[in-house]
Amino acid sequence: MNISVLQKRIESIKNELGELGDMRPGSLSKQFSTCGNASCRCKDPENPRKHGPYYQLSYTRKGKSRTEFVGRERLDEVRHQLENYARFKELTNEWIDLSIELAQEKRKQAKKRAK
Repeated sequence: MNISVLQKRIESIKNELGELGDMRPGSLSKQFSTCGNASCRCKDPENPRKHGPYYQLSYTRKGKSRTEFVGRERLDEVRHQLENYARFKELTNEWIDLSIELAQEKRKQAKKRAK
């Protein structure tokens, strides 16, 4: 790619990053559980029906693993934040790749001018 194409794509990435909104890392899982009540439906030997679903967000940040439960009323919000974070990672990785390519192209151009 030529230098101007690389620079335009980098500017486009910067603009898209600025529009992302709230984000958070992690993964969302659906959990089911049993309780301590021996006569509960979740302990039925014939047809156990666990409690749930409960939604759990797990992530690691600054070297610490964390888990938090997410209420059903917040599921859409958290899913959107996770999508934004995934997009953030994609864009920043692309930006880094393009920046490396841009530096190499500039070096090639400088060598051509020096000759």
